[in-house]
Amino acid sequence: MAVLKANAYGHGLRHIAKHLDDQNLAFFGVANVREARMLAEEGIKTPIYLLSPTFPDEREEVVRRSWVPCLSSFEEINHFASIVRSSNVGLGSSGGSPNRQMLAHLTLDTGMGRGGFLPGQVNEALHLLTQTPEIKLGGVGSHLPSADEDPTFTLQQFRLFDDLVTGARDLLPADALFHLSNSAGLLDYQSSTTNLVRPGLALYGTSPLPEWQQELQPVMTLKSRIALVRKLPAGHGVSYGRSSILERDTTVATTGIGYGDGLPRSISGKGAYFLVNGEPAPLLGRVTMDQIMLDVTELPSCHPGDEVEIFGSSHPIGHLAGWADTIPWEILTRITPRVSRVYR
Repeated sequence: MAVLKANAYGHGLRHIAKHLDDQNLAFFGVANVREARMLAEEGIKTPIYLLSPTFPDEREEVVRRSWVPCLSSFEEINHFASIVRSSNVGLGSSGGSPNRQMLAHLTLDTGMGRGGFLPGQVNEALHLLTQTPEIKLGGVGSHLPSADEDPTFTLQQFRLFDDLVTGARDLLPADALFHLSNSAGLLDYQSSTTNLVRPGLALYGTSPLPEWQQELQPVMTLKSRIALVRKLPAGHGVSYGRSSILERDTTVATTGIGYGDGLPRSISGKGAYFLVNGEPAPLLGRVTMDQIMLDVTELPSCHPGDEVEIFGSSHPIGHLAGWADTIPWEILTRITPRVSRVYR
């Protein structure tokens, strides 16, 4: 399952989906009905899996379009079944007579605390589904909250998930899909029962585990360009609040990117630097809405129009996330629409 939620982690939902649509993937995973609708409007053929619970007023469309929901409550099971029973149209878009059945997966809460049936509820939920012919159980999934931080707890989750699936085999279809691993789980753990994985961050070439980054190639490079190069004297302030006072005569490059583009303001004063013509140039002062200032005094040559790599293959996004005291996921998904996307 290729996870394409949050605008494909900031990479562009429609472009990434079209690029992957012929790869014979089990699913495209999206967060909500709005994202599923965008894929449907593009004519995407890969089945669409809804990773989050749906609102009651969205479920009729889910049934009609044959999107695959994850079920976390008895209320969802009963409501979806009632919609299928009362539906006057066939499921999906292929026409013909109604088949009066929808495909869905069951979600287990093995420690995330966000959704799903608790371990003690699993058998009751599965028994209910065996008595609900309107819903075909296609699989069982869970989610890892700490695979990149807490190996001990994550191993416990894997054992719990495998035990729950193994113990419920008699209530599960022979062709059921079992899925637990996100990117970190896929890279560093193994399950005895799963036959489907859900790469998100790793799909875009960024590893949630630093030791695996060398095995991946980042899909996105974020660049800006220098707009202005000036020489400023020692003692001159740079940016808002004059938090940076120059200690020497400095060549300053004003660069056209700021927090209005998604560059975190919180990297200010953290030793951040970016690459100008492949060479590091330290950030001076605070990130502003539309621009940053870089110290290019030590660069042999620097001119307006020169490229500045904010992150990419030569400058890992992990550096930027570290300066911002956040995670790569947030950096990628906060890049704003005014940043031009170029696909190659």
